[in-house]
Amino acid sequence: MSIEAVKQAIRDVPDFPQKGIIFKDITPVLNNPKLFKIVIDEFAARYQKSRIEKIAAVESRGFLLGSVLAYKLGAGLVPVRKKGKLPADTIEASYALEYGTATIEIHTDAVKKGERVLIIDDLLATGGTAAATASMVKQLGGDIVEIAFLIELAFLKGREKLSGYPVFAPIAY
Repeated sequence: MSIEAVKQAIRDVPDFPQKGIIFKDITPVLNNPKLFKIVIDEFAARYQKSRIEKIAAVESRGFLLGSVLAYKLGAGLVPVRKKGKLPADTIEASYALEYGTATIEIHTDAVKKGERVLIIDDLLATGGTAAATASMVKQLGGDIVEIAFLIELAFLKGREKLSGYPVFAPIAY
């Protein structure tokens, strides 16, 4: 089995979360231990020698990838949450959506100056969430090693919002 098998297992859900959107559902991958292992092993092999100290995982599917990868790499996990969900002091960043704005936060003590950080989420679409996450990591003094996604929707050109950062996505549509 390979990353191509993972791609084949990703389910398209039309008109979710709104009409006209085709949602890329990774739950069939998560449900299959062999496929989930392929995904985590792909990322672990890529970052094994990168001396990653923290993984900033974006709510919520990024948590699923980031937590297992942090364990495997011996790194700390930084939850990137929607505004109002973290209990201690936070910094925040807002970004544009098709229908308004959204705000995400991380704890002010989550990343220390000079720490090597990998940002991870399940899917790169327009790049707004990842760019907002990167701005917070930089604000705290983190060194962004790469921004990783399982899936990239290349036609939405999200990579353009992340120029200046290396981006990795083993699956592209």
